[in-house]
Amino acid sequence: MKQALQAVSALAIAFLCGCGLSRNLTNKAELPRVRLREASLIQFRGANSQSPDMPGECDCNNPAHWDGDTLYVFNSAGHPWRSAGPNLFHLQTNYVRCEYNTQANGGRWIECTWKAEDGMLYGWYHFEPTGICPGSHPDSPKMNLTAPRIGAVKSTDNGATWHDLGIVLEAPPDSLKCDTKNYYFAGGNGDFSVMLDGRRQFLYFLFSNYHKDIPEQGVAVARMLWTDRDQPVGKVWKWRGGKWEEPGIGGHVTPIFPVTTDWHRTEADAFWGPSIHWNTHLRQYVILLNRAKDRRWAQEGLYISFNVDMNKPLAWSPPLKIPVGQQELAWYPQVVGLDKSRRETDKLAGRVARLFVRGQSRWEIVFLKPGERE
Repeated sequence: MKQALQAVSALAIAFLCGCGLSRNLTNKAELPRVRLREASLIQFRGANSQSPDMPGECDCNNPAHWDGDTLYVFNSAGHPWRSAGPNLFHLQTNYVRCEYNTQANGGRWIECTWKAEDGMLYGWYHFEPTGICPGSHPDSPKMNLTAPRIGAVKSTDNGATWHDLGIVLEAPPDSLKCDTKNYYFAGGNGDFSVMLDGRRQFLYFLFSNYHKDIPEQGVAVARMLWTDRDQPVGKVWKWRGGKWEEPGIGGHVTPIFPVTTDWHRTEADAFWGPSIHWNTHLRQYVILLNRAKDRRWAQEGLYISFNVDMNKPLAWSPPLKIPVGQQELAWYPQVVGLDKSRRETDKLAGRVARLFVRGQSRWEIVFLKPGERE
């Protein structure tokens, strides 16, 4: 395994330049920094938890929102469950198994939520349909391969029940690789997060693309008008070659973080699973990333990137490694804000927040401006 990248890989730069695009490679000294401080454990209740002292699984990003004085958090593992409480440290009340108004041929993971001013809660889910590649997969003996899609839902009861709005992001039909060495996916769009811009004009999707062809593999972006949120099917547009013109269903992409090694090889090397928030201290958007180092998605490290304008996909800074010990590595890093008065969540945080990894937080994460001392 190559040493951790402190800048975009040579392959990534060559690919971007080959498309007639260029990334403004910022000097590390000009970038924000982060520091971790050990803190008391916070454990999300998780999906399908039998009791508060027996946490369930947190198998994706864990979105949160406020309604009055109550914080709601969703944890998913093939199906979402909801916890609630007065703050991040007390989330044992209102533990429910979320329900949909539709059935689906495969699991759904609620990865992102957004509360509208009229009280409607919108959500987006990672969907793993079954029957994608016929027969058993020799490199994945525990399961058949799937290819994720991204769908939209809305709720009038803070996510206890969801009304399905349909699939909004899907890979091209000819993009599967059923002879892949990957342990889970033969293709697809999934493992994502969503952010509404400050002008409340566009929802931006940052998602993982598992296309069979290397030039389209990596973390990609798409967007949709916020006003289309109630009828989103056909309204999401993927970013490719500097334009937001590829359809969300079946369209192609230009990754903002291309893979270093093909997702479908044994020695895969790729960023995936972005989680995004707006940081009020930095006045920038921040994403955290996983980095897989083989076909079984072994975690090489956790990474961070910054951008002041989501409408400029190439402005994301080169991913920098977060100093977490190897023994503490797991999937799904995310930041969750602590300030109740500012309604901080997984989408909004300040100078000091909590870093969660697969539903557990053992650290405070401190965001520092360039030149700022802790």
